Amino acid sequence: MSTDARLISPIAYIRTGFKNKFGIPRQSGRAKSLTGTVEFVPEWRCSDAIREIEGFSHLWLLFDFSEAHREKYSPTVRPPRLGGNRRVGVFASRSPFRPNSIGLSCVKLERVEQTADRGCVLVVSGVDLLDNTPIYDIKPYIPYADCVPDAVGGYADAAADHCLEVDFPEELLLKVPSEHREALVALIRDDPRPSYQDDPKREYTITYGGVETDFNISGGTATVYCVRPPRDTSEK
Repeated sequence: MSTDARLISPIAYIRTGFKNKFGIPRQSGRAKSLTGTVEFVPEWRCSDAIREIEGFSHLWLLFDFSEAHREKYSPTVRPPRLGGNRRVGVFASRSPFRPNSIGLSCVKLERVEQTADRGCVLVVSGVDLLDNTPIYDIKPYIPYADCVPDAVGGYADAAADHCLEVDFPEELLLKVPSEHREALVALIRDDPRPSYQDDPKREYTITYGGVETDFNISGGTATVYCVRPPRDTSEK
């Protein structure tokens, strides 16, 4: 057996508005206005490494499910959209709990920015990653090879069009920084609940855009009833 295997290490980290996992879209592109910045580690802050990347509209990010590391894994998982009771094979899912915690996300490249302290930074949209997620690799999305129009999505197809109506009173929406309003509404519309939760009295909170937004869900409508500054959870 060869012992020449190389350990992989992050080439970048992504900065997003998500400080905790609840509310993050289940798939990239579900909330197209969500943005993030891919910031390279010093070793890879080299403009040559991204030469001609701006010719591509979308990129694949290979990342580490850094908050889902486990010593053991199960060969089956329970996708939330299947009600939390039906098990499928881990390799028939996009669960973060995998033998190797590698994820794949397709994002839109908005632009490349040159910064004084971080080198070239990639501004991307349609993100679905936690803040400070390690990025192992970046590859261009190639439409003729990566797009399969007649592909079948298995059990995931049933949830493809699922979304909520969002009742977000204007006086509360105005408490959200203007640049984050569209994205926040999209996050709630995408229904962050596990599908087995259907209690109209249950309270949910998304922390995004510098505020905490409280809402509940009844039927197919999410009703926002409070927007406030994030609570200080640091130890006294």
